[in-house]
Amino acid sequence: MNIKTYSTLTKQKVIIITAPSGSGKSTLIKKLMAQVPQLAFSISACTRIARQGEQNGVDYHFISLETFKEHIKNDDFLEWEMVYEGKYYGTLKSEMQRIWAQAKTPLVDIDVKGALKVKDQFKENALSIFIQAPSIDVLKQRLEHRNTDSAESIQERLNKAHYELSFANQFNQILINDQLEIASQQLVEIVKKFLSL
Repeated sequence: MNIKTYSTLTKQKVIIITAPSGSGKSTLIKKLMAQVPQLAFSISACTRIARQGEQNGVDYHFISLETFKEHIKNDDFLEWEMVYEGKYYGTLKSEMQRIWAQAKTPLVDIDVKGALKVKDQFKENALSIFIQAPSIDVLKQRLEHRNTDSAESIQERLNKAHYELSFANQFNQILINDQLEIASQQLVEIVKKFLSL
């Protein structure tokens, strides 16, 4: 990709949403997308295996580790990270271009480190939102109720959540997801205000 072209495109707006696992981010994003039609979901690339019900090119671009590393070598990513041991996630620059070509604003749903990297590249053209559960105890309950992870995996996610929370104040907005409908309404208002600027 031509660097000049891409740096010109970074003058376009982008919405960045991040949260510790189990904070209710996915539910809030679905509600947001339904109410703000000018947004388009940026589909991340990842090396993990698709979970039941997930579709390639819809939920994620599921790619092999070899392909992912080839993309890194070719500077195809806006950001990438090894989020969990051996599991890579990244945002392809081509995803941004695909969405801007539709005259829409990309919504990027990524981990904290990746979110800060994207925020740094887009500066004032990025709205970065950190979603968090009311407490770590609530987060633990939500992860256990999902019934998709082992006790070891839940502990790994909780350890990561503690770490991620330390970055919350580096985001434009912190949204506490205590009551879903209230948090959803707040998120829609924050995003609409940014898009109207």
